[in-house]
Amino acid sequence: MDQPSKSPPGGIRTTARAFFVSERLNTSGLERGDVLATTPLAFRVNANGIAILFRYGVVVLIGLNALEEEEFLRGLDHRMTGKSARRDEEIAIIELAPEREDQIPPGGPICLQSLSPERLILIGEALAKSVVLARHEREVASVFDTTEPIARELARSGRMRGSRRSILKNIGNALLVRHRVSGPVEVEEKPDVLWDKSHLERLYARLEDEYELKERAESLNRKLAVIAESAQVLTDIIDTRRSLRLEVIIVLLILFEVIMTIYQLAVGRHA
Repeated sequence: MDQPSKSPPGGIRTTARAFFVSERLNTSGLERGDVLATTPLAFRVNANGIAILFRYGVVVLIGLNALEEEEFLRGLDHRMTGKSARRDEEIAIIELAPEREDQIPPGGPICLQSLSPERLILIGEALAKSVVLARHEREVASVFDTTEPIARELARSGRMRGSRRSILKNIGNALLVRHRVSGPVEVEEKPDVLWDKSHLERLYARLEDEYELKERAESLNRKLAVIAESAQVLTDIIDTRRSLRLEVIIVLLILFEVIMTIYQLAVGRHA
């Protein structure tokens, strides 16, 4: 990580916002002279702001007002793949408190001994993972809303209503969400900044606890396992329906052959 020569955004308090903007974000070519880090890419914006960009589609902006944020995000439009129609956000208030150690009081702002780039990048990492988890939690919930009525009908009547097309659509939605959620975001992965600044591990651990990153990731993984099982069950039901249909067709063909044979014998005997 490159060490900055300037001080980070000043002031008693500053705001950090994480935006989920797209499925992928191309950060190549954005490196500049005032870069603060390369993984994730972090650099200064204007005189008072810092931008932290993540390839999995999240932008964290610190120390910018609303107009500056919108202008910056518009400038990234051509770098977005799978731009999100709905922009999920995560907000944190950061307070400079030199007389205290780094801490996160319940219901209060994130208190930092200094607004060093390393500390701000760690906050950006936590906010980015939190906003991605929130997005994935919403997508997984939508799949459960779709599959729950099917499971309820199976439990009630032992049958599943709906055409083969609708069932395949449910399977496709489930697999699509599972693919998105199982993407490049590793919640339990150690941020690169901690390899050089191990004394900040306690701060990041507190951020993980504050945003319940590990717990939410584990819950999400359990739900993804249920989605995978549901997709498999729906696939098995389709296969069973098809096999039953083929068996009925075979029986009807055999019955037709028997009837034709009897008819031919009867006609031959009559002749």
